[in-house]
Amino acid sequence: MTFRSNSALEPEEKEQGIDGIKMIIDTGFIQLRYTDVLGKFLAKYVFGNKETFDSFFKDGVGVDGSSVKGFASIDDSDMLLVPDRSTVRIFPPSLISSERSQLSSNYSNKLFAVIADVYQGFGKGRLVRDPRYVSQRMEEFLIENNLTCQIGPEVECFVFDNIIFNHKNNNNNLNGDRAKDNSEYREPQFVSVEGYGGDCCKYPIRRKGGYDAPPFQDSLLEFRFDVADILRKYYSIHVTSLNHEVASCGQIEINFMHSALTNAADRVQIYKDVVRNVARKYNKVANFMPKPLFDKNDPLNGGDNGSGMHTSVSLWNDSSTTNIFYDSDDYYAELSQIGRYFIGGLVEHAHSLAAIVAPTINSYHRLIPGFEAPVYIAWAKGNRSAVIRIPINERNNAKSKHIEFRAPDPAANPYLAFSAIVAAGFDGIKKTIDPGSPTDENIYKMSDAKRNSLGIKSLPGSLEESLESLKSDSDYLKKCFHDELLETYMVLKFEELAEARDKSIAQEIMLYYDV
Repeated sequence: MTFRSNSALEPEEKEQGIDGIKMIIDTGFIQLRYTDVLGKFLAKYVFGNKETFDSFFKDGVGVDGSSVKGFASIDDSDMLLVPDRSTVRIFPPSLISSERSQLSSNYSNKLFAVIADVYQGFGKGRLVRDPRYVSQRMEEFLIENNLTCQIGPEVECFVFDNIIFNHKNNNNNLNGDRAKDNSEYREPQFVSVEGYGGDCCKYPIRRKGGYDAPPFQDSLLEFRFDVADILRKYYSIHVTSLNHEVASCGQIEINFMHSALTNAADRVQIYKDVVRNVARKYNKVANFMPKPLFDKNDPLNGGDNGSGMHTSVSLWNDSSTTNIFYDSDDYYAELSQIGRYFIGGLVEHAHSLAAIVAPTINSYHRLIPGFEAPVYIAWAKGNRSAVIRIPINERNNAKSKHIEFRAPDPAANPYLAFSAIVAAGFDGIKKTIDPGSPTDENIYKMSDAKRNSLGIKSLPGSLEESLESLKSDSDYLKKCFHDELLETYMVLKFEELAEARDKSIAQEIMLYYDV
């Protein structure tokens, strides 16, 4: 399969690509970014100059696949990172070091960043376990069907002042066997200047009261401006909104323009990386766990809202001129029949999709009623209590018509999550799956009897439950997920379940601390 460029770059993006910066490269360091199976955005550094520049981008750089989560076993580990020329950027100098130092002074203008595709060594072709390969295969599948896809992720996260893992006698071994250790564990403490009781808190934000907080309460206004400026200036990622989110204790959401599938996943990885590095500069901690603030003793009432990654999708004809989800004659939501079939696919495969878009144990602390998280498998226009929502902010606007799938969270691998969503929706189109009638009521307030009478089911209640669904419902993914990747993903996730079993809350949080 031959792959085109990962996206239709805007003119100014092209100018900052390899053809635009090649002329200014003399000698410099190059940062290669790539993603492991579970979604961690890794970095390898090499040195390049004018003589080696072209061969570097043609032949790639060796990497030990056995040291990368899910890539390879130790007996067959030689792989190559081959840079995608369209993704070359000058790395933001301010993020090289948290403080101005000799290091940042020497190298701030000589570090280039690029996203790489992963290949097997010895000319064996693409690594089928490379998550980026999945999204590229999905894009090619759509092209073969005269379609393109636009994805708009909304990535929420928390920016804490600190996370303190406390243990009696200063024993910080969170991986020890608690059953054999009689010392006292304490719950991890999330420190935020926005939270009640903090030493520096002047204007605390109430639980669930942070949405569009005014400047005197918003401790992260300058932080978000810095992130948005770096995304625009160095990565040509155009931010559309940057608001304080519903939870207290520093929950934010920064949105950017919709883009092609692989490019959208690239942008999520870059965005998360920039947020974490800016947090380091501010001496804070960025956390992308789905539900860091929860009460294990009272999950329905304790804690605060979790973080989601609501994902908007639209399908276009191959010339990208016609949005096939739009129908001006539809009285309900200006949604086409094809759009309804796409929703039918999401409904049909919602249980197995959860294993990929809500991929951690912690994800299922988020997916409970009462915290604006989607729990019920239903669809409607403008209804945030359903897992699928059709935004209706505008009328008669074909360009803006899209379907929002609200189950994903920021712990998901975006290459896998976005591809799986589109694959499920396309399966609905192919099989003309009717999603049923929309639900224009607050589903959270319905009785169980009424939900049952309407046929409204719930998303899985645990990672184990969603993985069991994926075992029996994965054929729709085969157009972009190789069997080997699916098997590897399942093995890794069941290993997580085994590792987390009987662990403390502190250990569980530590397991997903850096997702």
